[in-house]
Amino acid sequence: MEPFAAFAVPVTVRGYETDSQGHLNQSVYLQYAEHARWSLLQASGIRQSDLVDRRIGPVTIETTIRYRRELRAGDEVEVSCAFVWGAGRTFRVEQTVRKADGTVAAELSAVGGLLDLTERTLLADPRAVFRELAQDPAALGLAED
Repeated sequence: MEPFAAFAVPVTVRGYETDSQGHLNQSVYLQYAEHARWSLLQASGIRQSDLVDRRIGPVTIETTIRYRRELRAGDEVEVSCAFVWGAGRTFRVEQTVRKADGTVAAELSAVGGLLDLTERTLLADPRAVFRELAQDPAALGLAED
């Protein structure tokens, strides 16, 4: 299944995020991706406190990063985020870090789930929970079935 139309947030690469070669440090790509994911949840109407109140939380099970082009301090980028839904306990999150000129700097693909913070197990149907919590489920690619 193809991802839903991507949501994106702008980010400016900061000097302290770069490594000794002047490139964006590899761990910062994960922070940018996390920022975009939480921004998308917020745009759909889901606040972190909503999840905490329900004693559930999103977890990342696996992440793959494909580095395409270097990023340097001052570069303006856009970080996209699209959920790809299937059946079962997990879902995929597809993300792209794109420079202002359209050049793809990195592609991230993650497998995630929703963790029951009391039982410490993945919820059986994260789609249903996100659909219930979201004021705008379509933002998450969860149009009515």
